Amino acid sequence: MTKFHKVKIIKSKNFPVVLLADCLLLAAAYYLAYYLRFDGAITLHMHLGIWVTLAWILPVKMAFLFMFDLYKGMWRYTGLHDMLNILMGCVASSGAVCLVILATTRFDGFSRGVMVIDFLLTFIFLSGFRAFIRMAYPSLSVIKTLPNFGKAPNFKRLIIAGAGDAASQLLRVIKGKGLLRYDVLGLVDDNPSLRGNTLDGCRVMGNIEDLVELVHKYGVDEIIIAMPSAGPAGIRRVVEICNVAGIPCKSIPGLMELVSGRVSVSHIREVCYEDLLGRPVVHIEDQLVSRFLTGKRVMVTGGAGSIGLELCRQIAKFKPAQLIILERNESGLYDANLELLAANPGLETASILGTVQNMGRMENIFRNYRPQIVFHAAAYKHVPMMEYHPWEAVFNNILGTQTVLELCQKRHVERCVIVSTDKAVRPTNVMGASKRVVELLAQSYARLNQVRCMAVRFGNVLGSAGSVLPLFKRQIADGGPVTVTHPRVTRYFMTIPEASSLILQAGAQGNGGEIFVLKMGTPVCIGDMARDMIKLSGFIPDQDIEIRYVGLRPGEKLYEELITSGEGIQKTLHQDIMVLSPESVKPIHELKRHIHELVRLAEAEDGDGIREKLRELVPEYQLQGGGDGQAAATF
Repeated sequence: MTKFHKVKIIKSKNFPVVLLADCLLLAAAYYLAYYLRFDGAITLHMHLGIWVTLAWILPVKMAFLFMFDLYKGMWRYTGLHDMLNILMGCVASSGAVCLVILATTRFDGFSRGVMVIDFLLTFIFLSGFRAFIRMAYPSLSVIKTLPNFGKAPNFKRLIIAGAGDAASQLLRVIKGKGLLRYDVLGLVDDNPSLRGNTLDGCRVMGNIEDLVELVHKYGVDEIIIAMPSAGPAGIRRVVEICNVAGIPCKSIPGLMELVSGRVSVSHIREVCYEDLLGRPVVHIEDQLVSRFLTGKRVMVTGGAGSIGLELCRQIAKFKPAQLIILERNESGLYDANLELLAANPGLETASILGTVQNMGRMENIFRNYRPQIVFHAAAYKHVPMMEYHPWEAVFNNILGTQTVLELCQKRHVERCVIVSTDKAVRPTNVMGASKRVVELLAQSYARLNQVRCMAVRFGNVLGSAGSVLPLFKRQIADGGPVTVTHPRVTRYFMTIPEASSLILQAGAQGNGGEIFVLKMGTPVCIGDMARDMIKLSGFIPDQDIEIRYVGLRPGEKLYEELITSGEGIQKTLHQDIMVLSPESVKPIHELKRHIHELVRLAEAEDGDGIREKLRELVPEYQLQGGGDGQAAATF
């Protein structure tokens, strides 16, 4: 403990009370040690000796207890670490007292048995009193929150689904914070060995299937799912049982949110579709990414977008020398910078307003800020919008990426990671074709051996701007109908944190020229997603909320793919990530010539000419979108 912390503790308003309590406990332990040693037959001479020796024993013991940080922690949060400190403080203080007595009197007139009993009682009294405070504090906290002591508290009757570590943490939060107004009736868990056992004083009442019966029997108001490692299938099962029982259910955050440190188990929320994603979430290898990012100047283009902002959040954890945020949306840039600084004190940021296709502006930015790592997330991603405005896909997606890669090469940037999409595989729309050109650019610049360029390809991102999830939520809130393009349309899905983690992992392990792909499991039927969303909102599909099929939009196809012919699949250091290596790479001068022509057509707003030129660059681009496409590969 530093001198500053010691002074701060002494000046605390509670310190005199705590000090007095411990002095009384130490004196009681010392006196009781004599009483037990001599069976209560304490003479007047012994009484005098007790008070004389206490005059110097108390200061010695208090000094050692202070030295072992017994007054640094809060008693209401006493744990095993505090108990260990108490034990070490008792050993040290009793040992010091014995050494003083041995050096001065060689124990003449002192009982060794008293010293042993005093040591045991001192530990029992100090630790027991602190444990009592911890157990009593939640009740005191709850009483303080009641508006009227004479009225019954309006607590919700709760059952927790799960009886593991997360449930234990949640119980401690509920009992330790009067603000969480729950009366926990018990827990349910499918582990048969836990039935009838107690967790933090709450009984395991049965398994998950017993929820319907328990809800009706005990008048339960709410279920909280505390199973972050159960996976989507386990959470979906609880949600369906709660729907049958007609009771709302909530959830603690998912495993990735808890591990990232952004939230804790106290952040109880509604169950969301991300919890039901049909595969386990992907986690990154922190050590590898830390070596890649820590102490580096890192630039994120499109840093206020859905992916860009989450990238910035995750990068900030690894303490870069500077985080350079480039964004064209001024309000988004302002908000992103405020959020990042509030969550990461000491983080050095540079918020830059600008567009990636402006070569002069971008050259100044690279010269002034000298980024070492670049994540290029700035792009237009909305398929129908790019069908209506194909020239914007050329300017922002293609020319913007070429500008970034050109400057990365010129300024000797260490690595550049380009964000791509599964729509770049056998594209049927301008957006997908433009992102395929972006992948070709990354591979061509990587061949120049000036900078490690790589692309990351993934499916739809749940909750991102323009994704189907926010649309469904709005439509359900409006009472329907929920619009789905086609009964058989499917898409790959991942969460925003997963997408950003994949990008970081790719940047850390890529050598240049690769396209990284996440093993995304089986594609999700959008119709099934709509039904799940309606159920999560407490409605019955096609009864309370209509599902209406409206037909594929311009440029859309039924199935998306993650790989195409000519891309060899290889394993990587990460079990959930694949890398695709092309058989051939287009020369950079050839790509530049085609892009120059694309820009000319874009300036003339010649949509048909842009599509024909994109097909020349990307032969697999199908100008007539909206067909059945090919069955998507699964992993």
